Amino acid sequence: MSIPVVAIVGRPNVGKSTFFNRVLRQRKAIVDSQEGITRDRVYGETEWEGKRISFIDTGGFIPEDMDVFNAAVREQAKLAMSEADVVVLMVDGRENITSSDQVLAQAVRESGNPHILIVNKCDNMKQDQQIHNFYELGIEPIMPMSALTGRLTGDILEAIGIKLNLKDRKIEANESTDLQLAIIGMPNVGKSSLVNALLRKEQTIVTPIAGTTRDSIDTPLKWYGKNVILIDTAGLRKKSKITEDVEYYSTVRAIRSINQCDVALVLIDAEKGFGKQDRSIVDQVIKAGKGLVIVVNKWDLIEKETNTMAETSETIRNQFPKLNDFPILFISALTKQRVSNILKEAFVVYENLKQVISTN
Repeated sequence: MSIPVVAIVGRPNVGKSTFFNRVLRQRKAIVDSQEGITRDRVYGETEWEGKRISFIDTGGFIPEDMDVFNAAVREQAKLAMSEADVVVLMVDGRENITSSDQVLAQAVRESGNPHILIVNKCDNMKQDQQIHNFYELGIEPIMPMSALTGRLTGDILEAIGIKLNLKDRKIEANESTDLQLAIIGMPNVGKSSLVNALLRKEQTIVTPIAGTTRDSIDTPLKWYGKNVILIDTAGLRKKSKITEDVEYYSTVRAIRSINQCDVALVLIDAEKGFGKQDRSIVDQVIKAGKGLVIVVNKWDLIEKETNTMAETSETIRNQFPKLNDFPILFISALTKQRVSNILKEAFVVYENLKQVISTN
């Protein structure tokens, strides 16, 4: 039996990511007082009653807003509900019901999945009475909680366990991961587009706006019987260009992903060429002792002659001689041109890396 999935949905800033981090016992999703921090679906696993549960954190749902991000966030939330075994709708107990709460409650009911309504920000027993304000949403059970302090989190997990019928579920054996593959690079080089191309579905939000991805997003992938974890990361800028806390924490998570991966795909924008910041990112990967594949993306936009790829490879290696020992691939994540070569090359690099480590 597969690992059960719980989707957390709600309008912006009701505490979804705080709850997600609480049940995972780690700061996986970025939390900030600014609305709209989470955009993609962020996955994480925890254990309850000796059984594994997969949670999905989603972005704040704003109905009928035509902003490119909000429309994409709504689609991601709907996808999360469609793949969930239980949907958790979270509302803010300190505020009255909003139109967004009502639209989401209807979407949760129409999903046909078992569901729970969590009234968050109930920090004491007196505030628990706030749950009575939300019965009109037509979703039960309704339970109070404080994601910030952890108050009544155990009760919530107990209720989720009952909805999932955890006690009667067989324990899922842990599948080993054969390759952790981080996709890194500067903002807007096509990292999320590449993730979607490899998965052959819209897993992460893609827009022409730099900085769309904020969290580092782990996604499992099967490749010829091998288990791969794809890690989509936020774009890495120069430190002097980082202007807000959210971007700082996104950068920290991206760097952490480099340290945790086996192989890093460093994406280069074919139109912009191999620049100083690209060199800096490559240097971080090499210093961390990780496998490395250079992926020149947006190759479909380049006017080409017979030897263009060879010449571009030579130019990059001349600029940064350390890359003589690493492969350089030329792809288009948009058209999926040569994307199929990436995982094969990544496994070759990883096997070579393991041989070097064992020899040393």
